[in-house]
Amino acid sequence: MIENEFEYDFENRMSAPEYTPADEDIENSLRPKQLTDYIGQEKVKENLSIYIKAAKQRGEALDHVLLYGPPGLGKTTLAGIVANEMGVNIRITSGPAIEKQGDLVAILSNLEQGDVLFIDEIHRLNRTVEEILYPAMEDGKIDIIIGKGPSARSYQLSLPRFTLVGATTRAGQLSAPLRDRFGVVLRLEMYTPEELSQIVHRSAKILNISVDNEGAYKIASRSRGTPRIANRLLKRSRDFAEVKYDGVITSEAAESALGSMEIDELGLDSIDRRLLMTMVKNYNGGPVGLETISAAIGEESVTIEDVYEPYLMQIGFLARTPRGRIVTPAGYRHLGINKDNTDNTQQTFDL
Repeated sequence: MIENEFEYDFENRMSAPEYTPADEDIENSLRPKQLTDYIGQEKVKENLSIYIKAAKQRGEALDHVLLYGPPGLGKTTLAGIVANEMGVNIRITSGPAIEKQGDLVAILSNLEQGDVLFIDEIHRLNRTVEEILYPAMEDGKIDIIIGKGPSARSYQLSLPRFTLVGATTRAGQLSAPLRDRFGVVLRLEMYTPEELSQIVHRSAKILNISVDNEGAYKIASRSRGTPRIANRLLKRSRDFAEVKYDGVITSEAAESALGSMEIDELGLDSIDRRLLMTMVKNYNGGPVGLETISAAIGEESVTIEDVYEPYLMQIGFLARTPRGRIVTPAGYRHLGINKDNTDNTQQTFDL
């Protein structure tokens, strides 16, 4: 286990699944353009392929699609593939970027027949803006009100049939009226190490990086089931390989690179381990409240809840209970601590 634990800026976390500006160049060059080149998500690909073929045979626009799942799994990539397979243009925006109704009206009025409108983080759409989407998605029309007061007039603008592809990491936060208007709802699952290993090999070929099977699998197994993290670790492992291992990412080179980045065999980084260790050492493994953990490790509670906890819960190291968070026996074992030798007095902090 890696002992050295130091704090670093969240945006520089190698194991963070969220998109950062540093990912832009590498992701744009690595994104597949066709479903046949897209690795993993077999059920999603199978269903999407049928929906696309059926829509093309009828000469219609594809029904509106909602993609949901954890960040970094390829929702944006799938939106681009949908547009490419349908042979239409794609317009990309995000929920927070559409601040008022006029912004959305301008986007919708510039779409052409069959175009794909991709809205990332669609759960963050302003509710008043969202109401414009309802008639646009169902009837291909939007109502525009010009003027104010008694002189205000309403005009109805007809739109070409288009496909809205919405992406969200929080499907539960979508309003029911919006969610019900999506004809195709697809959930993206975490990737297996074998699938990620294929992605690493494909990315390495595109980026002209030399990696053997063992090196690729080592990177894949520590990527938290997320292609974005796998590609990021591949890029950084290349630097170590070029300087210390004759340019080839072998198992030894990958181990050296990942160890230097403080990413252990399960993909946990120093902040993940510090969170668990703080709970064990300071609060007897829990139960302990979120605000207390936040103050103890110096991270905002919303960051802990949305960024760190999900993966720790997925692998069974952390549990949320009505009394607070607790470290599980599996978490103790990963930290190399014998739970039976710790003080088992149960306390509750900041509930």
